[in-house]
Amino acid sequence: MTTTPTSPSPRSPRQLPPSLVATLPGHYYTDPDIFRQEQELLFESMWFCAVRSADLAKPGAFRTVRVGRESVLVTRSRTGELRAFLNVCRHRGARLCLEEAGEVRRNLQCPYHAWTYDLDGRLVAAPNLVKMPDIDRAAYGLVTVALREWLGYAWVCLADEPPSFEETVVGAAVERLGDTAAIEHYRAEDLALGRRISYDVKANWKLIVENFMECYHCATIHPELTDVLPEFAHGYAAQYYVGHGAEFGEGVQGFTVDGGAGFAKLPGVAEDQDRRYYAITVKPTVFVNLVPDHVILHRMFPLAEDRTVVECDWLYAPEVVASGADVSRSVELFHRVNAQDFEACERTQPAMSSRAYRRGGVLVPSEHHIGIFHAWLMRRLGARPQAGT
Repeated sequence: MTTTPTSPSPRSPRQLPPSLVATLPGHYYTDPDIFRQEQELLFESMWFCAVRSADLAKPGAFRTVRVGRESVLVTRSRTGELRAFLNVCRHRGARLCLEEAGEVRRNLQCPYHAWTYDLDGRLVAAPNLVKMPDIDRAAYGLVTVALREWLGYAWVCLADEPPSFEETVVGAAVERLGDTAAIEHYRAEDLALGRRISYDVKANWKLIVENFMECYHCATIHPELTDVLPEFAHGYAAQYYVGHGAEFGEGVQGFTVDGGAGFAKLPGVAEDQDRRYYAITVKPTVFVNLVPDHVILHRMFPLAEDRTVVECDWLYAPEVVASGADVSRSVELFHRVNAQDFEACERTQPAMSSRAYRRGGVLVPSEHHIGIFHAWLMRRLGARPQAGT
């Protein structure tokens, strides 16, 4: 009697060969409750890259940013410092600023009852406030959010006691490149914005992180990138080992869509960093890409379990931007990489709710470092790491 083979039940124990590592189960990418835990225990508890400092050039300029479940208001004070607050009026809880970006002359005023705050968050005026002399104007000011500047961006943390910035943020560069000098050579804080593209990706934020961390897919979907960085065609991750930088191919002149010449090497970039590409993941939501003549920085804003907005900045030497130079050929290379990656993530997202992925998938050896990311995530969520990670 002949029987037809059947696939193993998704509920059965998984016996994986040593070459493979289990991924997270599919519901980690679709469950609203897990996403809520991530908002609380990751995005609202860790340092979050909010805005580029130069976007707030003048006192009174402000930006509002979604951080986890909160709206955060970042503004430049009259003394030139960046400050961050919860975007909530202390009177009745109205949203203080509805616009994503804007500029005020002196104060921030709630449009509901006209409670007014200075740019340092202190309550300075309200209807009939003079008749309430017992109100401490500092105590009823805006709720302050911790802020640090690094690489030319304002990073905020909603935690009452923020974790060490040096260990958790700067430490990611040290873990990847070996020391902070390797990234400081690029002087990202002194660069100018050449292009910004925002992508609305219909996928869970973790799929985007996992995709960025590996290059097993590069030969399949990134022909332009592998032409410039041939070793990626062999599946080696950009984060192959500490200090690793993928080398430009023979005959490639620059990090451009056609491999043609880009711009002059940034002044501080070391000789051993020339003609190489470096990638850094700063958990949970930032990617930094370093090439000799520019820096590309991705900021992710997870909005739902199946939706993530990614804002990507291309940063060049100030004189390149000021001259009106055409940056489109270098922008186009990583724009195509982004579009290809995000299409792959959107292709994957629907399958996360399939019974075929109920117990997850597998990681091949060149992807095993994604298992380390999964173990880190499980620890942050207070769950036991999955067997095999």
